[in-house]
Amino acid sequence: MVRALVNLALILLVTTPVGADEAPPTGSFAFSFTVDLPGPADEMYDALTGDISGWWDHTMSGAPLSLELQAWPGGHFLETFDETGDGVIHATVTYAQRGKKLMMVGPLGLAGHAIHMVTTFELESLEGGRSRLTVTVHAAGEIHAGWDEVVPATWHHFIDDRFLPWVTAGEHRK
Repeated sequence: MVRALVNLALILLVTTPVGADEAPPTGSFAFSFTVDLPGPADEMYDALTGDISGWWDHTMSGAPLSLELQAWPGGHFLETFDETGDGVIHATVTYAQRGKKLMMVGPLGLAGHAIHMVTTFELESLEGGRSRLTVTVHAAGEIHAGWDEVVPATWHHFIDDRFLPWVTAGEHRK
C-alpha cells in the first residue's frame, strides 16, 4: 500500500503541468533520518554504490539496462536505458569518501523541474561490526505542494523498505 502511494505521488510529481507562461512555485525543504545497518561502514558504502539495481526500484525507463551510483567525484547516478546508450543522469557525485560520506547533486526523480537537490549519505561505525547511515536532503527551487512530504517518504521507501532488507539478507554479497 505504501509503495503504491509513493508510486502515485512520484507520477504526480513528474507530470505536474506548468504552462510555458506561468512561473512554477518556488520554495525549499530539508530532512534527515538515520537507520542502523547490519554491516561495517565500508561494506555498507559499497552496497549503497556501484550497481544499485538490487535495491533501487524507481526508474524512468521501467527496466533499465543498468542502474549505478558511481562513487567518485564527478561520477553519476546513472540509469542506462538500453544498448544504444540512451539514459539519464539522475545526479552527479560531488563528494565521495568510502565508508564515510557520499554527496550528490541532482533532481533524481524530479528531472525536468528547476530544482536543486543535494543528497548526502553519511556512515559511522558502530560496535559489533554494524554501522549507522544518515540520509540528508536539501532541496530548493521549483517545489510543488506536497513534495516536502513525498520526497522523504520516497527516501524512507528506498532505505527502510528496499536497502535495509536487501543488505540484511546478504544480497549485496552475491
